[in-house]
Amino acid sequence: MGIFDALQTSVGGLQAQSYALQNISGNIANASTVSYKGIGTSFEDLIPNSSVPSRQVAGGVTAFAQATITTQGTISASSVATNMAIAGDGFFSVQKATGVVDNVPVFSGVTYYTRRGDFQVNANGNLVNGAGYYLMGVAVDPKTGNPLGNVPQVLQFQNNFIPAQATSAIQYGANLPTTPSTQASSTATPGTITAAGGLNPSDFAANPLPIGTPPAPYTDATITGTAVSNKAATPAPITAATLLSGGVPSDSLTTNFVAGDTIVVDGTTITITAAGVGLQDATHVRADDTVGDLLSAIGGITGVAPTINAATGAITLHTGTVQNLSVTSAAPGFSALGFTSPVTRNRGGGGTAGTGTVIANDLTTFTSESISGGAVTCYNSAGTPVNMQLRWAKTDSASLGVGHQDVWNLFYQTNPNATGAQVAWVNAGTNFIFGSDGSLSSPSGGITLTNVTVGGQSLGTINFNLSSGALTQYASSSGAATINTITQNGYSAGQLRSVSVDNSGLVIGTFSNGQNIKLAAVTLSHFNGTNYLKSLDGAAYAVTDQSGPAIAGASGSISGSSLEGSNTDIADEFTKLIVTQQAYSANTKVITTANSMVQDLLNVLR
Repeated sequence: MGIFDALQTSVGGLQAQSYALQNISGNIANASTVSYKGIGTSFEDLIPNSSVPSRQVAGGVTAFAQATITTQGTISASSVATNMAIAGDGFFSVQKATGVVDNVPVFSGVTYYTRRGDFQVNANGNLVNGAGYYLMGVAVDPKTGNPLGNVPQVLQFQNNFIPAQATSAIQYGANLPTTPSTQASSTATPGTITAAGGLNPSDFAANPLPIGTPPAPYTDATITGTAVSNKAATPAPITAATLLSGGVPSDSLTTNFVAGDTIVVDGTTITITAAGVGLQDATHVRADDTVGDLLSAIGGITGVAPTINAATGAITLHTGTVQNLSVTSAAPGFSALGFTSPVTRNRGGGGTAGTGTVIANDLTTFTSESISGGAVTCYNSAGTPVNMQLRWAKTDSASLGVGHQDVWNLFYQTNPNATGAQVAWVNAGTNFIFGSDGSLSSPSGGITLTNVTVGGQSLGTINFNLSSGALTQYASSSGAATINTITQNGYSAGQLRSVSVDNSGLVIGTFSNGQNIKLAAVTLSHFNGTNYLKSLDGAAYAVTDQSGPAIAGASGSISGSSLEGSNTDIADEFTKLIVTQQAYSANTKVITTANSMVQDLLNVLR
């Protein structure tokens, strides 16, 4: 070892520092390159062989590349929906086109790997990154997103078309008011289902309750006249002892009944006979009898005796449950009872058994005794959109007393153009029963609507689904239904309009029918020797013996609409640049010194 060896060592030092400078230069140049992985420089000393350690000298140096592929770059948001970044371990599988035939790229079948995720859709529907690499992935089930295979293929999304899907399920959630505010409730008789905001089947020509529902039993209905005008002296009470003749005592009608006057009640005639000696039986009342005698005769016909308000003298007539009430009379004294002839009143309840439908003739009544339940656009098997209107009607109310509970019926409109006896609305056929706490006690989970037809379009069978707690009955100041959820699973045919990548690595297609369908899954791979991959142009890598084969799956995750930046630190590179420059200069000094020594040696020979 000597001066000339020192010259050679210094030349090696210059070469090693030049190699480091080249790497630093490349790192700085790619500081803004997407997912660029900087290359460091590793120096290795070269020690010449020596027989004994005491004769050992410092050796030369050589430089090697030191990959930083495993070092994460900064992830930032991107406005491009198909851009993606990998957080953590993993690589995208890609291929490079070797040519184009009939405007279609041709591939060699060799798979490369990259973390460069600036993919965008090209004219052929492929996802291609800025370096020209084509993304690979696997097809997925459009509903679950589960992969349908495990071998990645070059992805292509062009002219994707989805056929129409008929509506098979409606997801519903709402709060029904404890007391619905219907049009009819404000004018209904207190204590009736109509006054409680509900639906009274007896108001309909065709009973709209579920098919087979027995008709409600007939109930007594009443009608009250005005206060009776009489000769009673205040504060004497008005009683049924008032004389029909208008004579003494003082409690008597101001307008007299006379012999021969008649009152026809439900087709049976009551005749007023002469005072004192007139005939008196079930259909004859004398002129000097009391009002109570006349009311008893009327009650004998209707089955329920009329009553008198002791404070006002107002008389209340009852229909009874046998038939409707009809009272007519031409007698002047009839008006003194507080009524104007004729008097008619229909008994309550009754009607026909449930038909499960609302006919067009009953639309006005149905609308006034029910509340809107919202609307949803459904689709038949051909993808034709159908507007499905819903209404709720309360058919029983716990507020009516013992034996009653809160019950609702759901209706859907089957024919918006129905007339006459044509069916306009169909009862879903199920009683929705609520407990006192407002929770739905029956049914649970929902119901099935069969043979659904709306506006002439057949929808077939539809499941009306109710999640737990989705349908409730709580007090509402508006008295209207509050719709929380109303969705369905049908859609018309559609064509692909755009694609995006979500944070699960799923490629989502947006179609012209508004549907977002899962199209494919972007697969990730990893390596046991990641830093021993071979770098290629465009931030891609090829497999080497030292890296080992690609292993499907990775611990990293995909972040959609994001990009990974370069892992180069400019400040660090500038620091390395200074150190490299100093080392390079130092090596030149060694060469200068060695050269001076050689010159001195040559001068010895002169």
